[in-house]
Amino acid sequence: MYNTSNVVQSYRTLPKQKANIRNVINKQSERQIKQNRLRLKASIDVLRLLTTQGCALRGHDESKDSHNQGNYLEFRKTLAIYNKDVGKAIRQAPYNSKYIAPSIQKEILHIISNMVRKNIKQEIGDSKFYTSAATLKRELCSVLSRHELAIENIRGQGYDGASNMRSELNGLQALFLSDCSYAYYVHCYAHRLQLALVAASRDVSPIHQIFSNLTFIVNVIAASPKCLDELHATKAVEIKCLLSIGEIESGRGVNQMGTLKRAGDTRYGSHLYSIRSLLKMFNAKVSVLEHIMVDKSCTYSQCEDADGALNLLISFDFVFIAHLMEEILRIADVLCQDLQQKSQDIVNAIKLVSTSQTLIQEMRENGWESFFGSMGLFCQQHDILARI
Repeated sequence: MYNTSNVVQSYRTLPKQKANIRNVINKQSERQIKQNRLRLKASIDVLRLLTTQGCALRGHDESKDSHNQGNYLEFRKTLAIYNKDVGKAIRQAPYNSKYIAPSIQKEILHIISNMVRKNIKQEIGDSKFYTSAATLKRELCSVLSRHELAIENIRGQGYDGASNMRSELNGLQALFLSDCSYAYYVHCYAHRLQLALVAASRDVSPIHQIFSNLTFIVNVIAASPKCLDELHATKAVEIKCLLSIGEIESGRGVNQMGTLKRAGDTRYGSHLYSIRSLLKMFNAKVSVLEHIMVDKSCTYSQCEDADGALNLLISFDFVFIAHLMEEILRIADVLCQDLQQKSQDIVNAIKLVSTSQTLIQEMRENGWESFFGSMGLFCQQHDILARI
């Protein structure tokens, strides 16, 4: 016969025992919840860092055997190395809560963006808001006042050509001019030079086409992180090969990898930098485009775009005009840089313009022999004529 009192006592003390299944489950659940939150926090911090820096999240090969799984996973692994709790949480993550899927990344970013918009709205509150030249003037006057600089002593204004800056009615320059009649407005000459070059290039069909085609080529290659990684890897191999045969010399600051650059109508020197990037990474770009054309993981449209971009890139006309524009824009870029100097004055600026005109005229009359020599060497090195 069982002692009823002992049975009752055992029943009452059972929930308090450490080995009780309910206690075990609760303790495991608390530990799992803590690890899940820590793992999620680490993922959020990595996402915030990468998006703030404008870096790509994913890599083209995120498998376990990959040497580079992409920024998101690699940064998370690095974080785990320096924090044992994070490392443990990541290593022991169950299959359904790793927080590494692209859909999870997008959901987290969506939540962050909503929080940013909410904070902006709370900051504005019920205040009246607008953006105008008057706002810019008020802020500039506040800065001048803090430094004890009087508005009546302004003797010039230099802005770009945006309507809210240069407008004669309500533009920033007009507002300052109404307070100080000597604050004459001058449209930034470097910006005017850029706009003049863009306008002139559009009136010459072959030149206009080369920049349109150049943008197309850059867009095809830059459409995928995988292509960008391959571009840099190919260029690295090319540099190593040239160093081994003595074609180029090693040294600090030389043989940089380079990046893809797009030409922008309002960005100083962007057309020159875009062409230089093209010519510097010519072989690597050809190799990447050829690989895209036969890559079975690419869509039909991607292969066709790569084929079209390659045909443009290796055409003699494209290479010829690219070299010609590099020579012309190189002269114009020197003038553009000089016009942006803080110590520049109008007399010296006029001399610089005259010098640039002389250099371009000299190139037109006597520069063709050296140009054809460098052009021929480039075609020979990159098998341009053989590819056509």
